[in-house]
Amino acid sequence: MTLGKRAFFLIFPVVLAGYLLAALSVYFVQGRSVLALERTRLSQQLDHMAALFRNEVSQSRSFLYSILEGNAVRLFVSEPDEAYRNNALGLRLQQSVRSLSDDPKKFISFAILNPDLTQGYYFENSDDPFAEIGAPQFALASRLAGGSQLRDWSFLHDAGARQLIVYSEFIDPVTFSRPLPSGKADALLVQVAIEPTQFLSMQRTLQHEYETEITFETAPQMPTPGDLTASVRMAPSLFVTLTVPPSHGSGNMGQLKLLLIFGALVMSFVSVGLMIALIRRFITNPISVLDRQVTAVMSGENEDIRQTGAEGEIGRLTGNIKQLHDQSQRALKLVQQTSWTDTLTGISNRAHFNMLAAEVIETVTTQAGHCSLLFIDIDHFKFVNDKYGHEVGDDLLKTLALRIAAEISGITARRRMARAVFARLSGDEFAVLVQSKPGDGTIREMCAAILALFSNGFEVRGKYYPVTASIGVAICPTDATNLAELISNADAAMYQAKTNGKNRSSRFSRALQDKRDRIRHIQEELRLVDPDEQFHLVYMPIVDTGGKVIGCEALLRWLSPTLGNITPDEFVPIAESTGLFTKIDWWVINRAMSEHNRLKQLFGPDAILAINISSAELHSKSISDYFSDCVARHGLDPRTIEIELTETYAVKLGDQLRRNIETLRQRGFRISIDDFGAGYTSVQQIIEYTADTIKLDRAMVQNLANEASLPALKAMIALCHAQNMSVVGEGVDTCEKLAMLTAAGCDYFQGYLISKPQALTELSIWALKQTVRIAGLSDDRLPFNDLGGHSGVSNLS
Repeated sequence: MTLGKRAFFLIFPVVLAGYLLAALSVYFVQGRSVLALERTRLSQQLDHMAALFRNEVSQSRSFLYSILEGNAVRLFVSEPDEAYRNNALGLRLQQSVRSLSDDPKKFISFAILNPDLTQGYYFENSDDPFAEIGAPQFALASRLAGGSQLRDWSFLHDAGARQLIVYSEFIDPVTFSRPLPSGKADALLVQVAIEPTQFLSMQRTLQHEYETEITFETAPQMPTPGDLTASVRMAPSLFVTLTVPPSHGSGNMGQLKLLLIFGALVMSFVSVGLMIALIRRFITNPISVLDRQVTAVMSGENEDIRQTGAEGEIGRLTGNIKQLHDQSQRALKLVQQTSWTDTLTGISNRAHFNMLAAEVIETVTTQAGHCSLLFIDIDHFKFVNDKYGHEVGDDLLKTLALRIAAEISGITARRRMARAVFARLSGDEFAVLVQSKPGDGTIREMCAAILALFSNGFEVRGKYYPVTASIGVAICPTDATNLAELISNADAAMYQAKTNGKNRSSRFSRALQDKRDRIRHIQEELRLVDPDEQFHLVYMPIVDTGGKVIGCEALLRWLSPTLGNITPDEFVPIAESTGLFTKIDWWVINRAMSEHNRLKQLFGPDAILAINISSAELHSKSISDYFSDCVARHGLDPRTIEIELTETYAVKLGDQLRRNIETLRQRGFRISIDDFGAGYTSVQQIIEYTADTIKLDRAMVQNLANEASLPALKAMIALCHAQNMSVVGEGVDTCEKLAMLTAAGCDYFQGYLISKPQALTELSIWALKQTVRIAGLSDDRLPFNDLGGHSGVSNLS
């Protein structure tokens, strides 16, 4: 007899008896008990809804305190520059509000109201970019301002308006803490409004289920006999009440469900005794044998499942489970091998490397051993991919992996060492973890063997490709005691190898650690810096062929009270990479324009003011508006303002950036390309530049300012003139460079031969001496008098 037939003849009589018993029990159930049960169920649902409501209230309070504990509100309120506050800090505050919301589609608003209840800031997570604080919420703010409370929460549920939980708190605009009651009139009112979506969703669900409205009362409603009513307190003076209409009929349905459940329970108790003996004999025992075998396999006691000898379905089930187990074992081994192998090169991938390396590091740290990590990066690999195609790049990586693996295996085998862990971490990055003693020469030999593969380019299928390798080495536990820190230090050493010229190795050192600490300290100082206290501008004159000053370049200097003098070459890249340069850039623009009138007094009304701006700032559409606002504020002619862009950035101009530059040009500003000839420019790009001035890079002037390179220099300058662009020679620190640039047709000159960068006070003295020199009242044996400059010193601007 099959298992199905056995189950039918055994279970059917018992189930039938149970259902008959359940049907008989219907006649003994009283309607009053059904109503009480339904009322209890309704109260539980309202309790759940109230819990959701209280959770939303707690979220609104936590949300408000999270925003206040951050630095965004403090910066926004204390920032005196309205344009910077509304643009940069307003966006930062908006990002802070969005980051605290778990659901990006959930309505949430944040408002700052001034003491006179005017709107200082408002943001809401909605599709309306011009949204303003709602009338009910504003009325609540007015009521709180007239009362004595310093914080409050309210539930706004007016008909026809969005239902919101509003948490409000007054804060002192200076200390950002709760003000004293006497200082409430001068305090800011901060409000967070959250739409309680889960609460409202459950409210709609209950209203739809019971076909009635949920009402909000100030006191609970007591149920009358025969009514299906429930009230739950949501707040000290807020209750929700739901009264089910008699026409709903939920009590009858509930009664039917209750009878069926009760009958099933009685049936189960009666039938267990009858079924247990039969099921154990015909079903349970054979399945138990199979279960013990499966459990033994899962625990590792056995590897295979044996046939139990049972007949029928259980016998076939045992065979099927055995077959499924065998297939699963084979699939598991295949998946494990695939998940740990790099699909391109066939060596270990990052996940497998992390697992193996963590085991090695744990071993060496507990047993006082040592291991070394070689972090290998392929230089110029992107160039090969772009020029020769990704197929060639893939072949290169596969060949490289095979050759490095062979070199490493040969070294470890010859030295009788433990097998090294070799893996591909990402696109063109590889890692080797080897257990070796410091000073035994293993790491030096491995680095030399790997670098030797690139001695004349890397050969793949008889063709050499111009790639090299940079290797960073870090040792555990000397440099790090965990995998993440070891990889980070080896990566830093690898970048040091790149900086030193590539195709070499570099060992992590204290100097690299100090460099990273220095960068971190600069980042911390930049976040707290007050530009008016620590920044100042110096100006470097630009002269024509007659020695007349036609303009000055504004250069930023930073004197930190903790770090001392920090050069722009050091802090500008850090500020740009961490997004901290916007405030600095805007300070430079405003300060330089505020001092421009002084420059005009020294050098004439047509003197040009050249201002360098961060390349990242060009992404902002507000940069052109800020330039225009500053020009209007200081009463300047935009034609006397020249905006300097680095040549490396001009090469990468996209459509949006070109539009921003064209907007500046249309408003009258001049555009200058700085550091021209630094090694990034093609003739086509020179033709496409939309600029008024080209500034030749110091390195280019150094290389071309000689007799042999004079024709090339003339051709370069002539090409710029053909594009209606003036040419400024930078780094003019010797008379020879000045003479060569003049002979080549250069229009203007800048460098230490003319003047070093100077503050306005020093520049005034220099300008007076320069005027005297031009008038012929001082020694004119040199093309320019070396006032304030030093011949042979490089331009450090």
